[in-house]
Amino acid sequence: MFRKICFLFPYLIFNTISSEQNKVFCIEYMIQNKACSVKKKEVSEMLKRINDFLAELPMTIVGGVLLVFSFVLPRVGVNLPVDPAWGTVVISGIPLLYLAVWRIIYNPGISKISSALLITIAMFAAIAIGDLFAAGEVAFIMAIGALLEDATTNRAKKGLKKLISLAPTQGRRIRDGKEEMIPAEKIVKGNLLRILPGETVPVDGVIVNGETSVDQSIMTGESLPVDKIVGDAVFCGTINRFGAIDIRATKVGEDSSLQKLIRMVQEAEDKKAPMARIADRVASWLVPVAMLVAVIAGIATQDIVRAVTVLVVFCPCALVLATPTAIMAAIGQATKHGVIIKSGEALEKMGKVDTIAFDKTGTLTYGKLEVSDVLPFAPDLDEEKLLYLAASAEAKSEHPLGKAIVAYAKKRDLSLSESAAFQMTSGKGISAGVDGYQLLCGNEKYLHECGVSVTANAAATLEKLRLQGKASILVAVNSQCLGVIALSDVLRPEATAMVQKLTAMQTNTVLLTGDNQKTADYFAAQVGIHEVYADLLPEDKVGNIAALQQRGRNVCMIGDGVNDAPALKTASVGVAMGSMGSDIAVEAADIALMSDDISKIPYLKRLSNATVKTIKLSITLSMCINFLAVTLSVLGLLNPTTGALVHNAGSCFVVLIAALLYDRKFE
Repeated sequence: MFRKICFLFPYLIFNTISSEQNKVFCIEYMIQNKACSVKKKEVSEMLKRINDFLAELPMTIVGGVLLVFSFVLPRVGVNLPVDPAWGTVVISGIPLLYLAVWRIIYNPGISKISSALLITIAMFAAIAIGDLFAAGEVAFIMAIGALLEDATTNRAKKGLKKLISLAPTQGRRIRDGKEEMIPAEKIVKGNLLRILPGETVPVDGVIVNGETSVDQSIMTGESLPVDKIVGDAVFCGTINRFGAIDIRATKVGEDSSLQKLIRMVQEAEDKKAPMARIADRVASWLVPVAMLVAVIAGIATQDIVRAVTVLVVFCPCALVLATPTAIMAAIGQATKHGVIIKSGEALEKMGKVDTIAFDKTGTLTYGKLEVSDVLPFAPDLDEEKLLYLAASAEAKSEHPLGKAIVAYAKKRDLSLSESAAFQMTSGKGISAGVDGYQLLCGNEKYLHECGVSVTANAAATLEKLRLQGKASILVAVNSQCLGVIALSDVLRPEATAMVQKLTAMQTNTVLLTGDNQKTADYFAAQVGIHEVYADLLPEDKVGNIAALQQRGRNVCMIGDGVNDAPALKTASVGVAMGSMGSDIAVEAADIALMSDDISKIPYLKRLSNATVKTIKLSITLSMCINFLAVTLSVLGLLNPTTGALVHNAGSCFVVLIAALLYDRKFE
């Protein structure tokens, strides 16, 4: 704010004085001020580039090699004119200094004091007394810790870009009876738009003419197209599968459903804070304590070397390594089991999860419809004959239900007949001639419109199938309903056992799905989930997770579709189905199950708990080693070089503990 005021002050003077000379002076001042600002920006960018280059792995390796040379060469009788440790001090010390200064300038309050600041002070103190090896060692350990932490926390943000790419770029507007393609951003509320089969709906709207089936998987996650008639709403980003429809735009631009979906993902991403370094959590008291002990030791002993040694051994090098090494080991452990963990924060939070929310389609189920029942109503008709007639009639259909029936018939090695006079009525059903019969295949409403009555027995069967979450295709000929073919998503065989294990671990389970309530209740009962929320849009899933969090629950969301991305981001931990799930869901999640094996969820919780315990153990041991080293330094039993070696021993010990985590069994 002060800099802004200083910059604006000449401008205020310029507008209040009349002297032309003074005006010229003010203009020159502002130009110079702006030029200075540009130069500062250029210098800042140059310093950042230098820092980033030195902090990368290749240069850190060079620094480590030089540090080894600095220790070994003098001990084998090789004396160089310049100590190789100077190279380590430059390579690893500059990024350390940059980080310490950056945090002092930009971090608020007590967080200005960081572990980087303490190590920087120790490095300069060691340089001041000529112990370059000690200076290079503490800087190098810090550089290793930073690299390990970056390796565990860096995350690609491709998911949001992919989601944005799904947004339609143009739409077909009807004006004065003429069609014209216009950019999507020029569509306004009230415009009449025509959506042809296969096209993406450019805005939210209401159907005013035509009937169709719409793929709403981007919004609801359900693979089955939804039948739409006049008066029904359609959403931006969904796909018109069959009939041509005219819609009246109701929500456009940033108000559309897809843009809201994009915004929710972006906002949830912004809420995700990077995992704070445990070393920095204690730095607020570690730095002043280290300085105080060093000063007291120096004054009491009248020995500056002891004071510097205290600073060197007080540096939290093992502490810096404790978290990233354990996390790297745990991530490696998880990778062996087909689980990709993107950040240490996710691993840490997974252990605190007490509620796991599941999507249904593609998560608890395979997300693929298969024929589950073939039920003939006519007494002289068997299952095979009914399936043969229905599959032959549906052979030319592009509807997912029709394709599933044909695939099932072929799986049973049925030889199908060529259909004639095939006709499809969007959102209702088909008619086709098979073996001299004019067959009707579709929903109850379609058969009723065609003059086919459904008996009470058939109606009871349909209701039973609906309660089981199944889709039904009625088959009729000559005003007689011959039977029904039911299709259902297939439950993953490991789902029930997985829920039972979570329940035994005192973890609540919840089902969040865009499917209807009856279907949701049926599948939830199959796996043992008692808390069910159905008919949900993406924002509804986010709202339900937020409501659970407000009740004090730590929620993990598991999903696979684009529609799950906001919920995955909103939850404390997001887990995506890696092989079957959408790229957007995988990118939005913190963890991905590459084998789609949801039985790994209990394993993840055990691994996370063990990782947190390992980190705490490493921190405790590193603090004990530091306390012992400080005591020995004050007594004069350690010098900066031997103190640095103690650092290395403590750091190696921490790495060893983390390595043990890599091979542990958590099944």
